[in-house]
Amino acid sequence: MNKLKFIIASAALVFTLNSCDEFLSDAPSKSTSIEVTTIDHLEYMLNRYADFYQEPNMTAMLSPDTYGLIKEMTDANASMPGINPVQFATWDIEGCANYTRATTFSQEYSKIFRANMILSNLSSVSGDADRKAYLEKEAKFIKAYSMFNLVSTYCLPYTEANKGEMGMTLKNSTSFEELTSRATLEDTYKYIEENLEAALGITNDMTIVNNKYTHWRANKAAVNGFAARYWLQRGDYTKAYQYATTALESHNVLVNYNTDMYYSTTPSYKTVNGVKVEILYPYTHDNQTDLNDRMEWKELMYFRNAYYDSWYYIPSQKLLDSYDHDYDLRFKYHIVDNYSFDRGLAPYEYPGYVFFFKDNIPAGPTTAEMILIRAECLARQNKVSDAMTEVNKLREVRMDASAPADRKYLTASSQNEAVKVIIDERMREMPFTMRWFDIVRLNHNNDSTDDVGNLTRYYYPYTSAGVLTNDTPKTYTLEVGSRRYATPIPQTDITSSNGVIEQNKY
Repeated sequence: MNKLKFIIASAALVFTLNSCDEFLSDAPSKSTSIEVTTIDHLEYMLNRYADFYQEPNMTAMLSPDTYGLIKEMTDANASMPGINPVQFATWDIEGCANYTRATTFSQEYSKIFRANMILSNLSSVSGDADRKAYLEKEAKFIKAYSMFNLVSTYCLPYTEANKGEMGMTLKNSTSFEELTSRATLEDTYKYIEENLEAALGITNDMTIVNNKYTHWRANKAAVNGFAARYWLQRGDYTKAYQYATTALESHNVLVNYNTDMYYSTTPSYKTVNGVKVEILYPYTHDNQTDLNDRMEWKELMYFRNAYYDSWYYIPSQKLLDSYDHDYDLRFKYHIVDNYSFDRGLAPYEYPGYVFFFKDNIPAGPTTAEMILIRAECLARQNKVSDAMTEVNKLREVRMDASAPADRKYLTASSQNEAVKVIIDERMREMPFTMRWFDIVRLNHNNDSTDDVGNLTRYYYPYTSAGVLTNDTPKTYTLEVGSRRYATPIPQTDITSSNGVIEQNKY
């Protein structure tokens, strides 16, 4: 038997939502003292959602055109937003490679390690065969999901021309001696699809315990929702539509911003030039460490959250202008006026994007995302009327009920127009989670009519030591076709591999 060992911090055998973080006090390691002997031990590992739910992807949050890199903000406070956000926002290579707090690479591989730990122990632990079969599928789902996050961040987009480029290291065991060199991009995507295909055997729906969906564990909606996301990126609109539909058949609950969203009842004030200014937050801002609001967000199919420890998702002017300021309730509740005061920038006023507290945004598949995938797939098939009907299902619960019809609902008179308005709706709905990946796929697919085009920033020059605010600002450009669409692998991880992992070629 594989005597992989770990600490169980609670002797309780009954799982509850309030105590699931207490089952394990530490991640599994070779130095701890209790052998994995029963299937319950493996269940405990998967129930520890703290090891899985955060996605601190700086590229996804800071590199798209929805993030605002604003020189006037730096003029007001030279420490804002900080050199590292500047490097990711200007698609720097050396600075991003040397950023020591970048954890997407290590965290996603840590999740794959845990999944491989489950798989390596299944045959040796005691327990019901059906439960073992389910855990095998769930572990493979974790592997597919995390590898997709990795390859989408650190590799060039998958195209016929790129498939021989470097992909990711494909881990299938818990051995530290396993090969660490990078596979091809084609083989990396095969790895994802093989694991996803096994995971699609999961057919159980989410249950509700203590008013919380059990969406931190694999379920039918989660797996099919991820499959829809995957095939949308690959440009297979038939498959993406099929899986989004199956996901919605399992879970189709939406948050109605007219009835389910409201402002915080906890006042927040900052004094600016001697004047007391109130900052209105959504109620979801109130809990920093208590995850109740996040766990109760009923649109989630899979509990994954973007996480940004700098606490300032700065919306670009493009993002701000994309909302209907009078009637879009996402603008009302998520775009928080005077948020710059909270970040120490008074009297400079600029809003912030706020969802869960100051640092978390839903990143896993959601009901809203599935509706948008279905809508885009319909538009791609030139079913314009059906596409508009679909996307307006989301608008119905995001726009103010008092909005006139021509402001509440989207319309399109052609296929290209339908695709455009749906892509714009995706930007408004998922500005700091899916927008970067949308830009990558749109700029590299076979349809030139939907290209986002070159991305630009107008900002100061800088060095690794800081921003040169006395120098003349310049334009930074990420051109369509640039190899910088692949984020540099963290140098710390290359060093840890003794140089076996190669850096991307630029």
